[in-house]
Amino acid sequence: MITLIPSDYLVPFACRPETGRGRLVAEPESPIRTAYQRDRDRIIHSGAFRKLKYKTQVFVYHEGDYYRTRLTHSLEVAQIARTLCRVLGLNEDLAEAVALAHDLGHAPFGHAGEDALNAAMAPFGGFSHNDQTLRVLTRLEHRYADFDGLNMTWETLEGVVKHNGPLHPALDGAIPALSATLAEVQTQWDLDLNGYPSAEAQVAALADDIAYNNHDLDDGLRAGLFTVDEIADLPLVGPIVAEVRRRYPGLERSRLIHEIIRRLIDRMVTDLLTETRSRLERLAPQSPDAIRCADREMVAFSETMLDQERHLRAFLFRRMYRHYRVNRETSKARRVVRDLFALFHTEPNCLPSDWQDDLQAQGGNEDPVRRARLVVDYIAGMTDRFALLEHRRLFDLDSQI
Repeated sequence: MITLIPSDYLVPFACRPETGRGRLVAEPESPIRTAYQRDRDRIIHSGAFRKLKYKTQVFVYHEGDYYRTRLTHSLEVAQIARTLCRVLGLNEDLAEAVALAHDLGHAPFGHAGEDALNAAMAPFGGFSHNDQTLRVLTRLEHRYADFDGLNMTWETLEGVVKHNGPLHPALDGAIPALSATLAEVQTQWDLDLNGYPSAEAQVAALADDIAYNNHDLDDGLRAGLFTVDEIADLPLVGPIVAEVRRRYPGLERSRLIHEIIRRLIDRMVTDLLTETRSRLERLAPQSPDAIRCADREMVAFSETMLDQERHLRAFLFRRMYRHYRVNRETSKARRVVRDLFALFHTEPNCLPSDWQDDLQAQGGNEDPVRRARLVVDYIAGMTDRFALLEHRRLFDLDSQI
């Protein structure tokens, strides 16, 4: 018998697979991997994860091979999350699983694709990439004989569902409306939606913020959407630019950008660790549930960093996400997704045969809501390039079917 490495190095409030809440469908434990390691491995081997290679982060894939995709973004988030967990004494494997899973439900063309699907689905319950991620994890991956989805542990599923924090009741006591998918999962397995997620999930969520702020800044600089001189006015970035220029006068542009970005990541990570340790010292949690029952997040940036991050995000919104070059691509992307949804929903006989079989089995031919949801599942699973190819096949009269 192979003995797993014990988790004695973890702090008392870290999640431990041996005391976790298990899986919805019970399975024998692995003799060589913990439950959270198996979650991570299942995510990496899933079809949805592989497709992230050709899904947009900001730039559509054909803009250039150098820019980030959903796959490289997810890997960067996981790397930052593991570093933070190692320092804090948290479970790296759980944080990595949540980090790698958090974008599995993204539609092609990034937020432009999501916006188009949400508009098309407005009469049928809307679309959210967070909800779609839950669908991937619990329904849409068809790989295992005993269950649909990936049969994640409770802790991984909780971390993904509460990626943006708890689903607190409103001030008037009203319960937030749950998506159909989450409502169904919640009836099967209570995910404690009003509580905060585990410390590991909170780490993964802020690692996401650190990663996309920095790699979007990096990609925007390298794409020529703005210059180093222009970001030098930002309160968080300016001192770093000055520091690098003092130390390396005349440094070539590509190296200058890299030196700025690596220091910026370090500043944000260090701030997060300092603030998080301060909060943890005051709470002194002795279990994962103490983190969940806290009155605020335990993993957080300082108020100073949050203010500086707001300036950075506002700059990126103005100068990158609304740049005309990006706008042209996102406009095209919205039209592609809108056209595909309208055609497949109106003419489901144009779907691939296996999807038509699923539609028939679900009674979707007679139910427009079920038909719309299946069409969205099909489109959301597309890569950028496959969506463009499908659009060309269906709308270009000269294209070969």
